[in-house]
Amino acid sequence: MSWDNTTLFSDDNPADAAFRKEVREWVDRNCPENLRDRPSRVTPPEMKPWHRKLYERGWIAPHWPREAGGMGATLEQQLILFEEISRIGAPTPFPHGLNFFGPILIHAGTPEQKAKHCPGILSGDVTWCQGYSETGAGSDLASLKTRAVLDGDHFVVNGHKVWTTNGHYADWMFALVRTDAEAKPRHAGISLLMIDLKSPGVTVKPIRTIRGDAEFAEEFFDNVRVPRENLIGPLNGGWKLATMLLGGERFATGHPRNAAILLNRARQLARVTGADADPAFRQQLATLEIEIGRAHV
Repeated sequence: MSWDNTTLFSDDNPADAAFRKEVREWVDRNCPENLRDRPSRVTPPEMKPWHRKLYERGWIAPHWPREAGGMGATLEQQLILFEEISRIGAPTPFPHGLNFFGPILIHAGTPEQKAKHCPGILSGDVTWCQGYSETGAGSDLASLKTRAVLDGDHFVVNGHKVWTTNGHYADWMFALVRTDAEAKPRHAGISLLMIDLKSPGVTVKPIRTIRGDAEFAEEFFDNVRVPRENLIGPLNGGWKLATMLLGGERFATGHPRNAAILLNRARQLARVTGADADPAFRQQLATLEIEIGRAHV
């Protein structure tokens, strides 16, 4: 099903209107048919050809600055790309490298770290996952227990991460680890490390659902040696970086234009299924439209 977003946000200026037309025509021609309106989730291997096309077109990282290999797009251009990809029911590229870790790497990484890791994130040749959640440290990240102890030029990492999206497909993890067990408050002793998941001592196990598929994984770290050069930002400075990252997640999912696209889809589905004949359903849609309109102003 192709979603009609033409009536949404029709206040594009001439330059944005031309960009929207360019994006729409290109997406229609280039998005693989097997990724459109998928009833099931898309896996990283399935996503790679689409990621590669966006990368080669120069549209894979519209929010990254040009000097880091991104598009340096305006906020309006970023939203137009999202809207036009969503219009045909296509997935946007997985966010963990591009949207979550990449901006932190650009902000806090050393020149050597950026030179080593940014190209693989952009091209899609390297898949990243986020190592935050632990048993007993999901919503309360400050209570995490995975330890990283300095030993010469390496950290020795021991612990366990769980509910890691696409962790069993990932090459690398950006992980919050405890580097000072005595720090008060607790979040003051946390650092952000890049961990190569092919390192000796790492065990990755997919978490399978009752249907047999696996979106999440858990990772076990048994005396994993991680070079000190893989520390992002200052030692014990990971909490500040993590809060920046979480802010990016909230923007990616919470912008009112994204909500408006989903509401528009609900309205179109209602017409197809006949649900729009229900007065209570129409009232709910109207209420949501008013709330989204207020947020968009």
